[in-house]
Amino acid sequence: MFGMSLGEIFVIVIIAILFVGPDKLPDTMVKIAKFFRSFKNTINEAKESFDRELQISELKEEALAYKKQLESSVTDVKTQSGLNKLDELYDEFNSINKSLSMEDDILADDLKEDVQKEEKPKKKKKKKAKKKDNDTEKKENEDIDV
Repeated sequence: MFGMSLGEIFVIVIIAILFVGPDKLPDTMVKIAKFFRSFKNTINEAKESFDRELQISELKEEALAYKKQLESSVTDVKTQSGLNKLDELYDEFNSINKSLSMEDDILADDLKEDVQKEEKPKKKKKKKAKKKDNDTEKKENEDIDV
């Protein structure tokens, strides 16, 4: 048993009876057994936790290896199928589209300015036309009074 002979166990029991006394020996043995059980459970929990951490780190390493393999496969497929050229063309198309939209905005602003410039003289002409109408009315009123 545990690498101890029957004689060694008997000596330990006699020493325990002498130190603790026969009255408290059963309670002491129960407390010692509970202590060893809780110690053993704690050691097992720590061992299981350590094993889980090792498994998690191994899974992470495997996942990283798969990720690298997948990325290299994707780049190989892109180079073989010419998708890189399509990506470049798409980027060029987007840049041209942005520049055209900026030019459209500039042209729209210029058009608005031109429209506003044309509307201002029309307003002045309307005022002049109103003045002429008022002048003719005054003359007609004067003619009527005379």
